[in-house]
Amino acid sequence: MGSVTAYTTNGGKRYRVRYRTPDKRQTDKRGFRTKHDAEQFLASVEVSMGRGEWVDPTLSRVSVSAWSNLWIAAHANLKPSTRSAYEWILTKHVLPKWGTTPLVAVYHTDVQAWVTKMSDSLAPSSVRKIHVVFSGLMKYAVHDRRIPRNPCDGIRLPRVGASSRGYLTPQQVDELAASCGPDSDIIYLLAYTGLRWGEMAALKVKRVDLERRRLDVAEAVTEPEGEIIWGTPKNHERRSVPFPAFLKDAMTSRTEGKQPDDLVFPSPKGDVLRNGNFRRRRFDAAVETLQTKYPELPKITPHSLRHTDASLAISASATVLAVQRMLGHASAAMTLDVYSDLFDDDLDAVADALDARARATDVGKTCRSGNAEAIEDCHIRVIPRDFRGAACQNRTDDLLITSEMLYRLS
Repeated sequence: MGSVTAYTTNGGKRYRVRYRTPDKRQTDKRGFRTKHDAEQFLASVEVSMGRGEWVDPTLSRVSVSAWSNLWIAAHANLKPSTRSAYEWILTKHVLPKWGTTPLVAVYHTDVQAWVTKMSDSLAPSSVRKIHVVFSGLMKYAVHDRRIPRNPCDGIRLPRVGASSRGYLTPQQVDELAASCGPDSDIIYLLAYTGLRWGEMAALKVKRVDLERRRLDVAEAVTEPEGEIIWGTPKNHERRSVPFPAFLKDAMTSRTEGKQPDDLVFPSPKGDVLRNGNFRRRRFDAAVETLQTKYPELPKITPHSLRHTDASLAISASATVLAVQRMLGHASAAMTLDVYSDLFDDDLDAVADALDARARATDVGKTCRSGNAEAIEDCHIRVIPRDFRGAACQNRTDDLLITSEMLYRLS
């Protein structure tokens, strides 16, 4: 139980509140002008302790900059590329605004104003990434009982509009590959397997099964701040990816005479093939040639070929689960979210199937009622289980519907 005591200052009488923290430390807060204010504060402290919501004021006064160092240190298990991205966002956007601000002085309204202002100059997706980092930092402070709630919760973020991913047709893939000369097989591999660039660049001879036409995707490289770092694929998911038969000769040529740990697609110097170097040497010029012929194409990058693979697979009637496994997505739901625009044709198929069912159901109801004249209008031969009317038996149309089918459709 806490206590309220009075003391005298040059400015007059003041009140001090003494209480024990949950870890049994004695602490106090003073400067209250009235006894009522002091008692109200003590009551609020006791209630928050009883609910397990009490926050030590001394801990909440740490600056956002100091806390960000602890937060980054706690994420040592992140992939290097992700950690590097977090550090860049903190340095570029978060700390210039909030670095000297105490955690307790970060208010929801101020965060909303900051996000709204950034939306005037940055892309919606960039604003959302910045918010994710700052919100994660503040959430970590909530978990450590430094602040009672996350001021980043409930922030209204800019809407990310749908953008074209630049799906290429098989013919366009052929033309792009032809423009890349000796590296045409790289274009084909990315466009017909959906490998990420880092997965392709890290592919070793021992990961290629020419007989089964499978690639064992177990490693990937990233280039945070220009440094090559080896690691696992995104989501740490190892997977087996098939490649089409027309690529077997190219893959045989790429692996022939090499050691198991040699790279399948090395740079001209034998090192890891870097995305930026490949684009400057081959890819960007090839894309420029392609867009001269197809000006409607949006921006094309090596990663766009991954989207092309999804498009080609879905158009070939691959299931969502198969596409998910091939691309290495964390879940089928993610695949549907990313490539929902590729399933528009399925909506038409659903409508046609429902239409066919509705028509068949109407015929079934008519036939079971014994109305043979209505069957003449349907142009369908119907053989009910208990009805053998001449009008049903003598029809010679293509579709045969039994009474069991009619029962199920209705």
